[in-house]
Amino acid sequence: MNTTNAVSRLGLDQPRHRSVSSDGRLRLQLDETYGQCHTDLLQLEQGLSLGRLHYHPTRTLVEETCGPHDGHVMVVTVGLQGKSGFIGQDGSTLAFEAGHTTITAFRATPGERRYQANETASQLRVVIDHATLCKYVGEARATEVLGSGRLHRLDFRRSSQAAQAHAAALVRYLQPGGLDPAHRLDLHIHTLSLLAEQFNLLAPQQSSTSALSTCDIQRIERARNLLCEQLDKPLTVDYLATAVGMNEHKLKEGFRYLFDTTPARMLLELRMRKAMTLLEAGQQVAQAAWQVGYKYPNNFTVAFTRYFGRSPKSIFGKKR
Repeated sequence: MNTTNAVSRLGLDQPRHRSVSSDGRLRLQLDETYGQCHTDLLQLEQGLSLGRLHYHPTRTLVEETCGPHDGHVMVVTVGLQGKSGFIGQDGSTLAFEAGHTTITAFRATPGERRYQANETASQLRVVIDHATLCKYVGEARATEVLGSGRLHRLDFRRSSQAAQAHAAALVRYLQPGGLDPAHRLDLHIHTLSLLAEQFNLLAPQQSSTSALSTCDIQRIERARNLLCEQLDKPLTVDYLATAVGMNEHKLKEGFRYLFDTTPARMLLELRMRKAMTLLEAGQQVAQAAWQVGYKYPNNFTVAFTRYFGRSPKSIFGKKR
């Protein structure tokens, strides 16, 4: 029987073998029938942990997850080998790939991790919670970057040489027998250095007008144009940032500087103004709603009424 094309599904209720080594590393390992699949976890301090994932399933593997981390966290994932993906129940998607760094922020998010048959996926993860991040960078910067708590991809980029060097050092320490007590300080330094590099790329200390280059301004203006041109599309900050080649934090900072607003507020204003024009021209409520990106007229009616203080039917009705 050809098992390459078969798919194994692993539910939340199915057991993972747990073992703790003498150096404090927790290993979560799947049954050998799925292949060689395990994750090593090490807590460095309260709210800061390090993980090494190594999966080589014999069949395509779909593993249910509800997010193993408590509270609101930021996760820096450095792809070491192969690739994997995540699909959330809310439709969100994440990609993890060798040579790339993926940065996410979320609370517990149910979904599925996916791994290809007979391919190795190896990743290093640094996980820091909101309280610990506040301790290192201050509450304002931490809160701004982490956002509301829903699954949020902050960045996906090629790993820098520094990130690769820190990751390689950390992987060596996480090998069996590699974590000598004398290495604890080095382990902590490499982890915080990796975290600091990635966080500072997202939210520079001096986030001011001088940080915007001519190229940055052109990208931000392109993002604004996309908002104007695609009002009927399900636009998100993640989509805009990816489309113009800029991280989300810098895009939002640029909108504040150039337009004194956020992408979300500008999108709402553009949609409401366009909807008003359509309704005044005699468009029906459902037609206007669809043309400004609302799949359900009721949601549009609520947004329009909240924005203008009057219902869309009161505008459309004047033309009848």
